[in-house]
Parts: sequence; structure tokens; C-alpha cells
Amino acid sequence: MSNTSTVVLNGEDLTYADIVAIGIGDKKVALASQAIERCSASRAYLEDAVRQKKIIYGVNTSYGPMCNKIVNDRDLESLQTNLIISHAAGLGEPILPSIAQAILAVRLNTLVKGYSGVRIELLKLMQGMINSGIAPYIPECGSVGASGDLIHLAHMSLAIIGKGKVYLNKELMNAEEAFEKTDLIPLVLSYKEGLALMNGTAAMTAIAAFTLSGAEKLYNVACVNAAFAVEIFGGIDDAFDEDLHLLKPHPGQIRVAETIKKLYKGTGNITLREDMHERIRSQHHGDVPVFETNINVQDVYSIRCTPQVLAPVRETLDYVTRTIEIEANSTNDNPVVIPEKNKIIHGGNFHGQSISFAMDALCIAISTLCNLSERRTNKLLDKSLNEGLPEHLIPGEVGLNMGFMGAQYLATSSTAENRGLAAPMSVNSISCNASNQDIVSMGTVAARKAFRLVRNAKHIITLEILADLQALSFRNSDKLGHGTGKIYDLLNRHFEVYDDTRIFHDDLLKFRKLLFTGHLFETLSPYLPE
Repeated sequence: MSNTSTVVLNGEDLTYADIVAIGIGDKKVALASQAIERCSASRAYLEDAVRQKKIIYGVNTSYGPMCNKIVNDRDLESLQTNLIISHAAGLGEPILPSIAQAILAVRLNTLVKGYSGVRIELLKLMQGMINSGIAPYIPECGSVGASGDLIHLAHMSLAIIGKGKVYLNKELMNAEEAFEKTDLIPLVLSYKEGLALMNGTAAMTAIAAFTLSGAEKLYNVACVNAAFAVEIFGGIDDAFDEDLHLLKPHPGQIRVAETIKKLYKGTGNITLREDMHERIRSQHHGDVPVFETNINVQDVYSIRCTPQVLAPVRETLDYVTRTIEIEANSTNDNPVVIPEKNKIIHGGNFHGQSISFAMDALCIAISTLCNLSERRTNKLLDKSLNEGLPEHLIPGEVGLNMGFMGAQYLATSSTAENRGLAAPMSVNSISCNASNQDIVSMGTVAARKAFRLVRNAKHIITLEILADLQALSFRNSDKLGHGTGKIYDLLNRHFEVYDDTRIFHDDLLKFRKLLFTGHLFETLSPYLPE
């Protein structure tokens, strides 16, 4: 692509957004010269240690519980190849080519950090594969996330040595064919290199990055939906007052309230507290102990408590971002080579517990976001709750037409499924590898589960947007705030009032793509969450 930019990999500052952009082909990669120097020094130190006949795990020993078996020098290369072939034992649907390419990029970035003892030839081949659009074929099931993503990264490593299948620009083919088409040459791995490729957390980290990217979009649209709900129902401004939130100063709560208030600023739909007092007083006739007003003194929780409910969601997204980016810029294989300190250290940086915890937290956060969305959708559709809107938002003949009645089941079932998926995976350790790996993270399973949950959440949020637009076709669209008005105008160009003349699925599919692929909201960045 002519407009493709380049990410310079140095093992220090790769962002989750970079990971996604590299995976989908929007960015290519280059290697920082300082990183190349560090890698050269690390390799030279390792080579010297091998010449001195030092015993180094995975270099001249076997693996896992067989680490007491010392391997003859003539078989050191075969040891690396055998590791990859024997551990390429995954099953299930293939990981998406875009995520597989991101896995390759994350692993390259961690190796480029300079403490893994691999040759520059390996780094440059991985760079060439990414920039040529070669993505490894990786089955989704197999990793326990303890000694890293051994199964997933073994399949990634197969591609590097020219075996198995790969995607070339998303077309599946044999690795040999892809290398021929791109003029790249697969590598015969030297000692430590098979282990360095496999013994890390690149698969869970890349899946987590794509999951976080979707979750951030969900949060953005959730804030828009919240602002629409306040406008549709003439909500009371107090719930978003800065002074209220400064008295309970969770950072996420303050940010959510600021965002929603910024979105509806300038509206003619919001109820101000003083106006409400006047309207209620005007209904009071006579000296009676109690009289009943038809004006809501407070909004329901799904509107009024949005800042409090979304506060931990926002804070979790920030925590997950930090965790992913630390992991993506860490040395997470074993052993690590630190020439400047004259050390080769054996340890457990490959363990994926941090990513596993983060993905579990993200599942809880996004499931909470879905609970809020589903309840607001229900309020829009239920004639006993929707404050005068048509039943099920039906235009025309109620009963003959069904409106949003059937579509609500999508939100309800997806919300229920997500509650199940929110159960933690990081506590599900099962000892394996002859009890060598006696405590495991299940980080890749947690990331895959979170990815599925985020995918489901997009269904729920998409339906709420459509319900908002349908409700605004009946009232209040002419008095929207500056931000909500601009977003409504943008979305309304693609929206048609649903009147039972179209298959609802088609409307859902169109808006799901509109909201979560492409760059719909870029022109509205001044009004969206930072």
C-alpha cells in the first residue's frame, strides 16, 4: 500500500494500536539500529558461552522435565527443529491472518529487545515476512500460557523454517510457495533460536491487542449511546454535574461524566433541575398532603448511574493497555542473555499470568458495559418504560408490524452469553508437562475468550445504536447537543427507519461494520472519549 507507514521496532515502545495496524497491513516494520547492536552483542556472548561448553538450558540441553539430558554439539540445530515440529500440535479453527501476522510482529519486537541471543538473520527474515504479507497458519487451540504460547508459536516458527502452511496476503498456501513468491528464503535455525521463538507470550499478547482495540471502540460507542439516551428521555442534568463526581473522584467516573456532558453540550432536550422544580410546582393545586406528578424527579439507574457503572470499565481499559504494552516490549523467553552484566539467566519471564489477569478483567468490564446497554435498549422498547415512544419503536400499525421486538433477543442472548464468558480463566491452572509446568496461566485461552466476548458485545451495542436512531426519528432529534447532533447527522445518513419491510439482519450487519470497522468517528474526535 502506497500510504503504509512504518513502525520502527526497538523492543521499547510498541503500542497495542501498532500491533493491530501491523496485523491488518496498515503499517510495515523496520528494525532500530541500536536494537540490532544489542542483538549482535547478545548473540556474540551466547556463542562464546557455547564455545566454552557451558551448560545452557535449551541450547545444549533438552527441554522441560528432560532438561537433565545434555545434547551433543553436532545435534544442536536438530534440537531446535525437533522442538518446533513436535510442538506444532494445535487444533481448531485457524487464528485470523491479521492476528497471526501481529503475533509474528510481537515476537519480533521482543527478540529485537536484545536479550534472547538470536542471530540478526532471523530478525530480518521475520521483518521480511511481515512486510511481504506472510502470516503463519496457527490453529486457535493448544496453549496453556505457562512456558509461553508454545503450541501457537511452534506453528508460527514452522513458517519461519519453511514448513507447514501460511497466508500470503490472506491467501492460504504452502510455506514453500509463499517464500518463492516473495523471494524470501526460510532459515535453518541455530542453537537457542527455536526456543527463543516459541518460549514467549506473543500469541496471547497479539490476541489481547486486537481484543483491546475492539473494546476501546465499544467504550466510545457506549458513551455516545449514553448521551443519546439522556437526550431521548430528557434526562436530568444533575447526574453529570462535575461537582457530583468530584465528591467520588474515581478517575474513570470523572472521565465518563465529562465525555457524556461534552457530547450533549448545547442540547435543548436535557431537563435542568430548576426547570423541573417549576414544572412540578405548576401541577400543585390546593392544600393536599401529597400529590403525584408525572415528571420524573430522578432518572433510572441505566441513565443516571452511567458514569459510576462505566468508571471501572474505563479504568480497566487503561490497565489492560499498560499490561499489553509492557508484555509486548519485554524479554519473555528463557534463558535470557545479558552480556553487559556477564549473565545468562534461567527464569520464568515466559509465564502469561499478567495477560491472563488483564483479559479476565476486560471480560468483566465489557460484560458490565453490555448489561448497561441491554437495559437501556429494553427501556426504549418497553411501552411501560419508554415514556411515550411507540411500543417496540414500531412506526405504523402496532401488532401488524413488529419493529424491534425480534431484534431485542439478540441483545438479551448475547448479554447472557457474555456473562458466562466473564468467568475468570486465569485461576484455571492445570499442572502439565510431567508436572514441570505445575502452575499455568491459561493466558491465551483467556485472550481468545475475551476476543469472543468483545465480538458479542458489538452485537449488543449495534442494536442499541439502531434503537437510538429509531427513537430519535420520533422525537428530540431537532434539539440534540453539539456532539450528539453531529454524530446523529453522520449516522442518520446510513439509517432508514425500520418498518418491517427489510430483513433486520441486514440493518444490523451494515451498522456493525459502520461502527467497528473503518474510521467512522475520526471526524468527531473532539466529542469522543480521549
